[in-house]
Amino acid sequence: MGSAIYLFCFARSSLLPAFEGTGLDGQSPLFLHCFVDITAVVSLVSPEEFCGPSAESRMQDLSWVGPRACRHEEVVEQVMHHSPVLPVRFGTIFSSLKSLEERLKEHHGAISEFLDQVVDMEEWAVKGLLDRAKAKEELLAKILAREAGRLASLSPGMRYFQEQRILAGVEKELNGWLKEVCEKAAMDLSRYASDFCERKVLSRKAAESDGDMVLNWAFLVPRRAMADFRAKIDRTNMDKGQRGLVFKVSGPWPPYSFSPSLEVEPGS
Repeated sequence: MGSAIYLFCFARSSLLPAFEGTGLDGQSPLFLHCFVDITAVVSLVSPEEFCGPSAESRMQDLSWVGPRACRHEEVVEQVMHHSPVLPVRFGTIFSSLKSLEERLKEHHGAISEFLDQVVDMEEWAVKGLLDRAKAKEELLAKILAREAGRLASLSPGMRYFQEQRILAGVEKELNGWLKEVCEKAAMDLSRYASDFCERKVLSRKAAESDGDMVLNWAFLVPRRAMADFRAKIDRTNMDKGQRGLVFKVSGPWPPYSFSPSLEVEPGS
């Protein structure tokens, strides 16, 4: 079997200079395939790597996927320095340049519209990490201080009973507080962004953090608004960080979270 075409991303032809570098394997060169005003950044791969009986197990092998996924990301980020970019998912291949061009022709309008939409825009990730034990401790202290007068008037037995009832209700009150804080933060940060989406919340183990991930957001932020966007996160952390909730921001990333679905299937 011959070679297949591996697609990294689409960009504006007029903005992308002569492009050098290697593909996923670190050997096959990158090359540009232009169609009207859109360029596809591609390289050659063996189709057996992504299609066929062995491909499924290979895609589960982190030692194989990891370096190639990182290289995919590096190429897309390199393109992003020159042009608005529409990144495609890792592992997108075509049987030939003709089939790629057919896809480009079919979705030219959607690709072009998206590239116009993300001019001078960057994707930034915001994750909310909660130190649940600290948050519960802070909330319990706040509730007990609020109820101190009433509790002091009770008999020791009744006071103990009421304190245990308050303790049992802390988790519910924490969840209510968290929901309120996150909704307000999303609204406040969205003022500095042209688009916003919620992403899958990872488990604590997957997040590899010292707190539980309670939110995972992506914002499409104009470059001119980035300083204000980050300043708002810093102000929020100064307030909420004392209570165990910290917002962590990372980027800029290619706008994966906002890219339109082009219904590109591996091996098409």
